[in-house]
Amino acid sequence: MPTVGFFSDPACNRHDMDEEHPESPARLDAIQDQLLSSGMEYVLRFFDAPQATREQLERVHTPEYVASIFDRAPSEGIEALDEDTRMNPHTLAAVLHAAGSGVDAVDRVIAGEINSAFCAVRPPGHHAERNKAMGFCFFNNIAIAAAHARKAHGLERVAILDFDVHHGNGTEDFTAGREGYLFCSSFQSPYYPFTGTGELPDNIVNSPLEAGAGGDALREVVEQQWLPALKKFNPQMLFISAGFDGHIEDAMAQLRFKEEDYLWVTEQLRQYADQYCEGRIVSALEGGYALSALGRSVVAHLKGLIGN
Repeated sequence: MPTVGFFSDPACNRHDMDEEHPESPARLDAIQDQLLSSGMEYVLRFFDAPQATREQLERVHTPEYVASIFDRAPSEGIEALDEDTRMNPHTLAAVLHAAGSGVDAVDRVIAGEINSAFCAVRPPGHHAERNKAMGFCFFNNIAIAAAHARKAHGLERVAILDFDVHHGNGTEDFTAGREGYLFCSSFQSPYYPFTGTGELPDNIVNSPLEAGAGGDALREVVEQQWLPALKKFNPQMLFISAGFDGHIEDAMAQLRFKEEDYLWVTEQLRQYADQYCEGRIVSALEGGYALSALGRSVVAHLKGLIGN
């Protein structure tokens, strides 16, 4: 059975923007509850995520922006970067561990210590642009992991696949036109952040879905757009922005995915990775705000990474 690493850190639970905010510590608690009830805890390898270094962050973000996050971190109270993206005294540690989780996962996957990895961390990352925090995101966790694979391990081609209900504008901001990266993103459109529909370089594959679209639409995107793009690009490692807010039970948006859809798409990507990428996958949590559905969907995603 393939070995899947599960990366998290207690610091990620202490980032709290307020009790009404959907991106809450309860998200990670819901995932842990489902790991216990499903028995998944017995088939994973657990790792505490280290903190990312400034050098690792600055492979994706500008030094000025990285410095601003450190400088604005409050010692008490709340510091609002925008209406939805706020820092409490524990946020800086959380964002550093969240970014560091993917870096550590890359190191362990490439070393052969584990086959693949899932980073159960928060805050999420895929809306964070090179010099801008937005949409609950501060640093772009999955882009930092992918950049680490290229810069520290010499991989020439890496692909990032994003099935969050929102377009991964931050990941696109980093990867568009950049040699060695392929970015594929499915998302509800029109919807926040209202990006992803313009003319773009060949290394970006955007797959907008109408409100009400279900699993059949996602499967069509993967089969007709993502897999052909992967075969043409021939990446050496896959990265997944795993957002589960497209679930039918999630009120964040209006897609109608179910756990079996997340299992299916993960299986497709794992099978591709097994055949062409030495099985190497690093996945990181993005959205997902209906707590029970989030936990069940993460379990389905993990089953897809493990395979038969």
